[in-house]
Amino acid sequence: MKPPATAFDRVARDYDAELNRGLALTGETRDFYARRRIAFLQACLARQNSRPRLVMDYGCGTGDTVPLLAGLPGVERVVGVDVSEESLAVARERHGGEGRSFLLPADARVDAAHPFDLVYTNGVFHHIEPADRPAAVRWIAERLRPGGLLAFWENNPWNPGTRWIMSRVPFDADAQPLSAPTARRLLRESGFTVLRADFHFVFPHGLRWLRWLERPLRRLPLGGQYQVLVSGN
Repeated sequence: MKPPATAFDRVARDYDAELNRGLALTGETRDFYARRRIAFLQACLARQNSRPRLVMDYGCGTGDTVPLLAGLPGVERVVGVDVSEESLAVARERHGGEGRSFLLPADARVDAAHPFDLVYTNGVFHHIEPADRPAAVRWIAERLRPGGLLAFWENNPWNPGTRWIMSRVPFDADAQPLSAPTARRLLRESGFTVLRADFHFVFPHGLRWLRWLERPLRRLPLGGQYQVLVSGN
């Protein structure tokens, strides 16, 4: 049975343009932020001595981060998962190929013989109703190998710039942002062990000469986004 259409089916072909309009205030594009997220994740993986082979992009949308994840050391296959069929269609057109696949959640079944080593998710959970978030985290946990990693990226609602940008993006109109403490609690209560939490993207392009300060500021809730890195049990 075909799943019901989502708001992201309606914007799949215009997703990049809509998001970049919202991000224009920062002077950067979505590609800039995606590359910075994956670069930081790669550094985290190196510190954890982790070389994931099988990776999931949970809530992959139109799949633009999948090639970046595929470029991480040791990665052999990336599976993008999303509820939007139209977004998946765009992802297959743009980024399909060997070692990459795009699936609806119902088709991403638990495979005990081939569990995921790493799950990446960015800006997805603010679109999930709070009451449904524990089930979404459990869904991820069931597909992650013991000791596997979840890189949980979200928008920081304590950053007024983030709030303003989200108000300019049509598909974020119904978003319910979650703070880093809320995310940590959600992940802990779902059985994950929190390894670290870091805040990113403090300074826009116009203040890029101050970006050397971002590293010492990562522990403070100032940045526009945060990553909570957790380990499965």
